[in-house]
Order: sequence, then C-alpha cells, then structure tokens
Amino acid sequence: MSIAENVARIKAEIARAAIAAGRDPKDIQLCAATKMNDTAAVREAIAAGIDCCGENRVQELTQKQSENAYEGVPIHFIGHLQTNKVKQVVGKVGIIQSIDSLRLLDAVNKEAARQGICQDVLLEINIAGEESKSGFAVEDIHPLLEKIGDFPAIRVRGLMAIPPICQISTENHKFFQKIYNLSVDITAKKYDNVCVDILSMGMSGDYADAIACGSTMIRVGSAIFGPRHY
Repeated sequence: MSIAENVARIKAEIARAAIAAGRDPKDIQLCAATKMNDTAAVREAIAAGIDCCGENRVQELTQKQSENAYEGVPIHFIGHLQTNKVKQVVGKVGIIQSIDSLRLLDAVNKEAARQGICQDVLLEINIAGEESKSGFAVEDIHPLLEKIGDFPAIRVRGLMAIPPICQISTENHKFFQKIYNLSVDITAKKYDNVCVDILSMGMSGDYADAIACGSTMIRVGSAIFGPRHY
C-alpha cells in the first residue's frame, strides 16, 4: 500500500478506536515517526494528512529541515536527546517529547533562555521501570513538577511513554491507564508552567489500545512508511 493509503487506513482506525471509547476522533493527533525515511516520503505523509512529524535523530532532523521536508506541519523531537546536542534542537522543533532526566531538562531550559524563548516539552515516563528504557519514574513526577518554576524557559505540555511489549494487546492497558491517571493528578495540582494537554502514547502495534486509555497523540512509523531497513 502507498503512504497515502496507509495514512487513510490509520486515520480510519483512529476514528473507530476513538468512537468505541466514547471520544471525538479529532482529539487524537497522528504523529508520523519519520526516522530513516527521506524527504520525499515525509512530504507524501504530510500531503496525506498527518498532524505532525516526529524525528528521532538530531542529524536527520537537521538534514531534513535543510530540505524543507516538514513544511506544512509541526515537527517534534521524539528520540533520546543528548545534552551536547540540545542547541541543535531547542527552538528548532515545536515540542521535545523525550525529556527523560533532570539534567536534560536543565540543559534545555538554559538553551531556551539563551534564545529568549519558551520551549514546549513532554516528560518521558518509564512506566514499567524497565532498565533498558530511559525516563522518569512515576513517583518522581510530582516532586519534579513542584520545582518546575526553577525552569522558566520550559513549558510542560504533557507526558510521553512507551510501555513494555505485551503478548496480549489488552495487557498494555494497565500501563496506558497509569499514564492517563498520572495526567489527571497533575492537572488537579495546577502546577506553574504545566498544561497537560498532550498524552503521547501508542505506536504502530498498540495505538488503538492507547486511544482507548486516553492517548491524545500516537507516534506511528512503520505502519505509515513500511518496515525500516537498518
């Protein structure tokens, strides 16, 4: 199937999943994970109606931006970001979805302040405490947000998470639900510089489950572009 056909199919599946959960399909954004896909493929996806692009690698982000690959939609950074590459990302993307440590948060804040901007970010949650994954532990989030005023050049727009691979799809519901519940708790606290309007969870293999549990943004790569060839 073509990229356009894949996007149409996914959007139809988003609608079905949203309606089944009693939600408005318009409340879920489709973020195309564009890693290892060239400018032509990215432009095809944009023309097909995706809502934003998500890039994993700084080098690819810089290259594709020089080619105007993302023209017409917002670009997010969704991969692991090293502190020594923060200058190449801050101010170049709408949202950094992968803030996974206090050290990175501090580096992004300092660079955003230097540029005189406020950088939107999502906090990455290691929802199952997996050693192989980065991110904040759930119990660390509220203490962190109580100090978010120390980072005035940052605005927290929500949470991002990647749950463990589950053999049965519904097994991941408990992880998605945990993230949703955390977002509700954060909203109730009314922290400064925090507006939780984005829950970025769900990828090619589990986005329908994520939508059922409250996801507002799914990150889809291979289901749009086909398998990646590493």
